Amino acid sequence: MAAFLGQRRTVVFALALAAFIAGLVTGRDLLFTLAYLLGLLLILSFAWAWINLNSVHLSRLTRVRRTQVGRPLEERFTVRNTTIVPKLWLEVRDYSNLPYHYSSHVVNNLGSRQSYSWRVTTICQQRGRYQLGPIRLRTSDPFGLFPMERDLTPTSNVVVFPMTFDIHQFALPVGILPGGDALRRRTHYITTNASSVRDYEPGDSFNRIHWKSTARRDRLVVKEFELDPLADIWIVPDMSVFGHVAPRKQAGKPPPTLGDVPGWLKMQEFRLPESTEEYTVTIAASVAQFFLRRDRAVGMLTYGQSNEILQPDRGERQFNRILETLAVMRAEGEVPLQDMLYAETHLFPRGTTLIVVTPYGREDWSIAVRQLSRRGLRVVTILVNPASFSGTRSTESLYHLLRAAGQVVYTVNNGDDLTAALSRGATQPGYFAV
Repeated sequence: MAAFLGQRRTVVFALALAAFIAGLVTGRDLLFTLAYLLGLLLILSFAWAWINLNSVHLSRLTRVRRTQVGRPLEERFTVRNTTIVPKLWLEVRDYSNLPYHYSSHVVNNLGSRQSYSWRVTTICQQRGRYQLGPIRLRTSDPFGLFPMERDLTPTSNVVVFPMTFDIHQFALPVGILPGGDALRRRTHYITTNASSVRDYEPGDSFNRIHWKSTARRDRLVVKEFELDPLADIWIVPDMSVFGHVAPRKQAGKPPPTLGDVPGWLKMQEFRLPESTEEYTVTIAASVAQFFLRRDRAVGMLTYGQSNEILQPDRGERQFNRILETLAVMRAEGEVPLQDMLYAETHLFPRGTTLIVVTPYGREDWSIAVRQLSRRGLRVVTILVNPASFSGTRSTESLYHLLRAAGQVVYTVNNGDDLTAALSRGATQPGYFAV
């Protein structure tokens, strides 16, 4: 298209030059007039196209910078004409790399000092960190002689967290019940272990005030707390290349679109991608959400394209750290699950609970679980069955082997309701429901 318009401009310039030369040769005023008109056409067309391109103000408003798989991302674009010169057409091409985010648009007949807005709502289908922008503006004069474009380079990022499912109850080994000596480690969280009191400081919550000491000392006194003993939970999603099954290709399946329908009305139609990697990440995020909502200290260890260690902590901030880490983690690790745990055993004091999410179906994992148990660790295994994802190996034999050894084990198949799959089994002997 650009080549065609360039040829058109070249033809007009050639005609103007030919008319001018012919006028010099023949001396006819008509040829000079034609040459001047064609030259004036070129000058006015260039000026019109330049004004069209440089008298545009584009604003991009992104409602949130963090969203979640299955939820909508909404953006609003506004183009404003800052001059009295109307614009016949203006192409806004967005080069964002968020999958299925079709925000490019063509604005027609933008009048003098007018503005035009459009909204783009996209269901996020893939977790990760994505770039919004840059944007390229394209326009031309009414005759199409001088197509011009301008790049708007400022960009921003949006993080798509993995999907999470609500878990109603989760089974843990009875050996991790809190007990024994306190850890003697102060914390700003409210726990069951009140260690001492101190004077009130600005910013202290009112529910920390110790009223008896306040009445006795005639000044505000607050309680100090220590961490719960042996309450740490480590989530270990297996992001090594061993055992994972690539997603199935679904040719011809159109991406979901929302149009002007609010995103929350369409979330029920989204399904988790059919890959062991996505199921592993989603399960890890859901389990972290379950325990953090119950004010438990949760950490995470995983080896993917990078080695990530998040020390145990509580609260919403820790949950956001876990989600941000899982959002970009890929099953590209070259260290097997057992070797990773053996290398990082120093992170886990006796009594720590490891919740391992893995598609690894070989029987040697049961040996690793027994060795970790001898070191005083409590292991919960969540098996993502690769056979249900068109894999060649099943986790069924490993499941029965772990059950026979008295270990806590869950199994998840492709298409399972994760809320039901992770909430069942709490009444079996050897562990209790949280």
